[in-house]
Amino acid sequence: MRVAVVHHWFVSQGSGEKVAEALARMYPDADLFSLIVDPKYLPADLHKRTLHTSALNKLPFARRFHRHLLPFYPIAVEQLDLREYDLILTSDSGPMKGAIIGPSAVHICYCHAPMRYLWDQYHVYRSEMRLIPRLAFSASAHYVRCWDQLAAQRVTHFASNSRYVASRIRRYYGRESTVIYPPVDTASSYLAKDHHGAYLTVGRLVPCKRIDLLIEACNRLGRPLRIIGTGPEESRLRALAGRTIEFLGNVDHATLWNEYARCRAFLFAADEDFGMAVVEAQACGRPIIAFGRGGALESVVSLDKAATRLQCTGVFFHETTAMAAANAILHFEANEHRFDPGIIRAWTERFSTEVFCRNFRSLVDHALQCPAATREFQKTL
Repeated sequence: MRVAVVHHWFVSQGSGEKVAEALARMYPDADLFSLIVDPKYLPADLHKRTLHTSALNKLPFARRFHRHLLPFYPIAVEQLDLREYDLILTSDSGPMKGAIIGPSAVHICYCHAPMRYLWDQYHVYRSEMRLIPRLAFSASAHYVRCWDQLAAQRVTHFASNSRYVASRIRRYYGRESTVIYPPVDTASSYLAKDHHGAYLTVGRLVPCKRIDLLIEACNRLGRPLRIIGTGPEESRLRALAGRTIEFLGNVDHATLWNEYARCRAFLFAADEDFGMAVVEAQACGRPIIAFGRGGALESVVSLDKAATRLQCTGVFFHETTAMAAANAILHFEANEHRFDPGIIRAWTERFSTEVFCRNFRSLVDHALQCPAATREFQKTL
């Protein structure tokens, strides 16, 4: 059986890339396909694999400005030749679900999210653009949105990374999906004997992550906050930051896990599809203070809803304001004694790479045994 693993692009290192890497390692003989690839974001062991890219990859600016190529996504995807493959596994938050495959092939799409800049976040992205880019985006978005909805019907079965995303797949594509939480590298985690007293947040410095809200909250309270990540918002965020805020930039793997393990708690203000960093911090036994929406509702056990005093893993705030975040920090500090690092870590075992691989293989086995029925197969694994 010939297998293809398809990912929209390797131009950064996020949860989508981690899923693609896990799939590629699950199927070591599979060929890899992607629209755009920056070699520095491709793991060393995958460099030796057969890798097919689209014509977009030849453009000199494609890696940096891949989102500006939105009008060309449909034709680029449909030019990828997947006729000879029996099983196609796509890791996608872009257009890869629209790949054209052979008539008897099985296509399983692990959907991180329907393209947010076309669907639920369309007006947010549009409002942040200048006049000319906004006009160009508006002119092409409707066409690509219609194509995206059509392309979703080419998939044999959808998997989603959370119930939150499953509901959007149902709304925008009219398709059911199997919820399989993405793989978290819990093997790299460890419990520190104590914390260094500072709060931590990790992520790209972009508007949707709402790092500004966390900075303002910590400024008000005079609490130390360490920020890992870089991005276009960095200059603005540095201007907002008070003396207790520290920017660490991008860090290596070992430093990241050390920061997780030694933070007082992990702060998270984004409306994320899943939020892998939230689980990584919990894998190190650290509590979470998060905006109570999206994937965090599935990966964090709220202090206010825990069945017993020792089952909680975090607290939520429910308004995207600095005041709400600050109040959540104070609520956490008043109840900090209720958080047990060992129990928090144990909670994350359900999100491990081993569990992901086992659940995904179960879905693949079902799809190969009865592909016609797979379109109606839905459950949470």
